[in-house]
Amino acid sequence: MNITDNSNDVFDGAGIRIKLKTPDDFNKIRESLTRIGVPARDNTLWQSCHILHRKGQYAILHFKEMFEQDGKPATISDDDYARRNRIALLLEEWNLCDVVDKEHAQENVAHLGMIKVISFADKKNWTLKPKYVMRSDKMRNKEKAA
Repeated sequence: MNITDNSNDVFDGAGIRIKLKTPDDFNKIRESLTRIGVPARDNTLWQSCHILHRKGQYAILHFKEMFEQDGKPATISDDDYARRNRIALLLEEWNLCDVVDKEHAQENVAHLGMIKVISFADKKNWTLKPKYVMRSDKMRNKEKAA
């Protein structure tokens, strides 16, 4: 499922590579991703994906891929990849980015019923929770050394 040629890939084959349309789109995408995920019965939304920036490149990664990037074990299912791919394609549809390898993103795409998108206006009625919490590279390196 992951990209096989990782020679120029700073993400080691993880995620769906994207290009921002404007520099402001990074923050727009980051905020939008907090409102896209898997809902629980108690109006809690568990965030599915994150945007990652490395060496001038950007990618949309499932939270389990983020754990792997930190060297932590994670079991990623086809459904997880499908949700990630759908979310990356939605961001492109909303004109926030361009998907670099569209063919890769379209290999396995979840139907919209597998994710929930909360409108900005409705987010006050939800508890938005990430399963992965972004840490600085310094913090990440300290954790790996411990």
